[in-house]
Amino acid sequence: MDKAEIRTGSQARADELEERLIDFAVRIVILSASLPRTPAGKHIAGQILRSGTSPAPNYGEARGAESPADFVHKLGIVLKELNETSIWLKVIERSQLLRKELIKDIIGENTELCRIFTASTKTFRAARNEK
Repeated sequence: MDKAEIRTGSQARADELEERLIDFAVRIVILSASLPRTPAGKHIAGQILRSGTSPAPNYGEARGAESPADFVHKLGIVLKELNETSIWLKVIERSQLLRKELIKDIIGENTELCRIFTASTKTFRAARNEK
C-alpha cells in the first residue's frame, strides 16, 4: 500500500467520522425539541443543544488544523463537548424527561464517539511525544 492509498483510507475514515458527528448533532436537535417546555426542560434543551451540536463543527476545525498540536487541541475540544453531552443525556434519563427507549440509542452513540475520540487523542498525543 503506498502513501496515497493510506491517505485515502485515512481520509475516508475521517469523512465517515465527520458524518457520524453530523448525524449525532441532528439527533440532538430533534431530542432537544422533544423536551418538555418546562423551565427545566428549556434549560436542559439549550445546554444539550449547545454541547451536542458542537462536536461536528469542532471536528471540522480539527481536520483543518495548522499543526499537529493544534489538531490534538481541537480533538480535545470535541471530546470535552461529547463528555458534557453525556452528562446532559444522563440528567434527561434520570429525571425521566423523556422515555428511556427514546434516548437509549443516542446515549450509545455518544458513548461510542467518546471512546473513539479518547483513543484518538491518546494516540496522537503519544505519537507527538515520540517525536
